[in-house]
Amino acid sequence: MQIPPIDAAALERGVETARRLEQELGRVIVGQQRVVREILIAFVAGGHCLLRGVPGLAKTLLIKTLADGVDLKFNRIQFTPDLMPSDIVGAEVIEEDRATGRRVIRFIHGPIFANIILADEINRTPPKTQAALLEAMQEYQVTVNGVRFPLERPLFVLATQNPIEQEGTYPLPEAQLDRFMFNVVIDYPTADEERRILAMTTTTQHPQVAAVANGHDIERLHALVREVPAAENVIDVAARLVRATRPGDEAPEFVRRWVRWGAGPRAGQALLLGAKARALLDGRVVAAPEDVAAVALPVLRHRVLVNFQAEADGIDADAIVTRLLEAVPR
Repeated sequence: MQIPPIDAAALERGVETARRLEQELGRVIVGQQRVVREILIAFVAGGHCLLRGVPGLAKTLLIKTLADGVDLKFNRIQFTPDLMPSDIVGAEVIEEDRATGRRVIRFIHGPIFANIILADEINRTPPKTQAALLEAMQEYQVTVNGVRFPLERPLFVLATQNPIEQEGTYPLPEAQLDRFMFNVVIDYPTADEERRILAMTTTTQHPQVAAVANGHDIERLHALVREVPAAENVIDVAARLVRATRPGDEAPEFVRRWVRWGAGPRAGQALLLGAKARALLDGRVVAAPEDVAAVALPVLRHRVLVNFQAEADGIDADAIVTRLLEAVPR
């Protein structure tokens, strides 16, 4: 099948929008270039992100700055053990007209009715409330009492999670983890970056972020990412990488020894879309096998379930994906 060439003017506009957005993030976020780039890749590809890191690493500031950089509605939801699904999607209330005495049922929209959602500390709320996000993230709608309410696009959900505080938390089930395109891990800043953070955040000067795109621009970016062609060898790399995570006859020996469950086809879709978005952010019109390898860790680390043997050997999903990148030919 002949793949039509990508429009050069549209590519230039898309690259410029993404570049300006990355610049605005860099005005507030010191360092963390890898984290910023991975979140931007998911954002322009139309996916959702899970951001893991210890407290105080600017996870909330990062998504708030991203929201300030686009002219879109932003809502923050603080997940707590007593949060109910209706606190997220909304609820129906009965209102009485004082003049006529007539009662009507009105639906009050919850905070999910926005374009950018910060689900702060998502693992602090019970599974029933966590599941309220599933339909919104996948179907772009919510259902209340059998009535469907569509959500406005674009919709970007970024959930934060504290990996060290497990007391009173509810781990996300695998079905919901799979809805996140990327699982991004944010680490401590370097010594030089930490000095810059201290110098920048302890004065009266606060960087102002300008909105560089609107909802139409972001939707156009989503479409542009899907127009970026991927050759057969790039698709083969993504397919081989995903299939190699599944413990079976085709898998490497270390996967059979350490992995309980591998990634599903949605991981392959995320690999290709992430590779296309990365190529677009770099101003390239074709995705390459190196783009697939660059997004493999955030795509696969939450989709590869290790077994007890791996835990006993001190092996986590990141180590397995890293070894797979060496074992699977590109």
